[in-house]
Amino acid sequence: MHTATVAGSAARPQGSAPAAEKFLVLPIVILILAQMGTTGDNGALSLAASALTKDLGATTSEIQLANMVYPLVGGAFMIAGGLAGTIIGWKKTFRIGAALCALGEVSLALAPNMAVFIWVGRVLLGFGASFLIPSLLGLIPLMYRGHNRTVAFGCIGAASGLSALLPLILGVVMETAGMHVTFLVLGAYFVGVLALSFELPKIEQQDEKLKFDALGVVLAATGLFLFLIGISSISSWGLIQPLEGCPFTVFGISPALPLAALGLVVLVVLMRVEKDVEQKNGVALLPQSFIHTPQVLAGLVANALTFFFMGVQSILMAPYLQLVAGWSPVDVGVISIVTGVPTFALALGIPKLAPHANPRHVIQTGYVVMAAALGVMALSVTIDGSNAAGVYLGAFLAGVGAGTVSSHSSNVVALAVSERDASQSGGIQSTMRNVGQAIGVALLGAVLLLGITNSVRAGVAADPSISPTVREQVSELTINLGSNEEFEEQIADIPMTQAEHDELVQIEARARYDSTRVAYAVGAGIILLGLLSTPAIKKLS
Repeated sequence: MHTATVAGSAARPQGSAPAAEKFLVLPIVILILAQMGTTGDNGALSLAASALTKDLGATTSEIQLANMVYPLVGGAFMIAGGLAGTIIGWKKTFRIGAALCALGEVSLALAPNMAVFIWVGRVLLGFGASFLIPSLLGLIPLMYRGHNRTVAFGCIGAASGLSALLPLILGVVMETAGMHVTFLVLGAYFVGVLALSFELPKIEQQDEKLKFDALGVVLAATGLFLFLIGISSISSWGLIQPLEGCPFTVFGISPALPLAALGLVVLVVLMRVEKDVEQKNGVALLPQSFIHTPQVLAGLVANALTFFFMGVQSILMAPYLQLVAGWSPVDVGVISIVTGVPTFALALGIPKLAPHANPRHVIQTGYVVMAAALGVMALSVTIDGSNAAGVYLGAFLAGVGAGTVSSHSSNVVALAVSERDASQSGGIQSTMRNVGQAIGVALLGAVLLLGITNSVRAGVAADPSISPTVREQVSELTINLGSNEEFEEQIADIPMTQAEHDELVQIEARARYDSTRVAYAVGAGIILLGLLSTPAIKKLS
């Protein structure tokens, strides 16, 4: 056995009610810090784009790859991290994850070129996250009981709100000391998390000499990697028709959907294999309770949709504000605070202040508010920018919705299965978050970017004032989200009259406006589909 003491119950007199347990503050603070650290690295990378270009000669494609590798590796191995925690102990995997993240940050700080930065530093961080994130979710069911468990899961949800502070803090470090020091600071941060992990209380976790599911790990990592890389590449490779820069084609079409489909086929095979593995070994990478328990599936949907929603915000709101409306990074950083404060307050406050609230109604309310937030954001979009009041209102509602769903999304999964499966569920929950965010960025990015290009082509084709020669050349362009000036630069080499030039700029501005609003509407519709899963969620006992 790993240890023989349950935190919180060791000091509880025999026969006393679980409700009398004192809430353990230090352990949840440690877990929150770990959760915030995994988010902080992404914030640092987004701030380091110009420094990477200057110091390491990074190209735009290399920076995009650096952004992609971390969630791809992390997402592909999250479920494996959940199984590892079940077998060797959650505190061990927590420490392995923190150590790998610290090593990854140091590798980023000392990287002599982008190859080392991406394939050493970012890969180490992905592996670190695949151990660390499932572990912090796996520790909660073993350290907290009853209402305290609900509050603890709410605290982890609230950590995403606190993470909104990190871009501002890291921005100051980046501005004053540079990129290398910033990543070293993050490395020291993870060393601190590792040191604090030795203050976690003893927990009861049976060592049943369980067998590691190597086949399941290979299938899960392969399937998730193929699915995530396929879905994440739609906007850059193309949905069906290959875009410029697409690395290869499959029977003449973009490889994005074929790769994603192949990944899904592998995951279907995984589910069939895991049924036999669990019957034979007593433990599997993907327990059957996760697949066949409606409340678990509803909780996993809630996890995925919350991060899908965050992906929608990252691909629609921030780029439009910076590229079209001309907002500064600091202005956009303020919006992250407007979203983060209600996220923190509600994810933590609902379990604490409304302990008997029906989780089904709470999650349903969160879905409706998230969809409403996207509606407000869509209405805040203007032809040449945005309405600031609408942006702030939408950002605030986004925090309210995300915090409301996060307050119960993890706990409803843990309540529906055995304690061992509840602990192991951290891996699958984390995977669903990565998958949800990847789908949000990919799907809504494709709706936006392909919508702009197709709308411009349709508008030009229907406009008699545009000459056939200009029409043909514009039809060959792939148009990204950007300002009027950026579009003017893109068409600068096409011979045309001033009247045609002005008409094209108006057509592109209208396409940009309409496509952004349509993308928001699609996102809101997908979130509302989550309501179909909520009848499976039962009231807390």
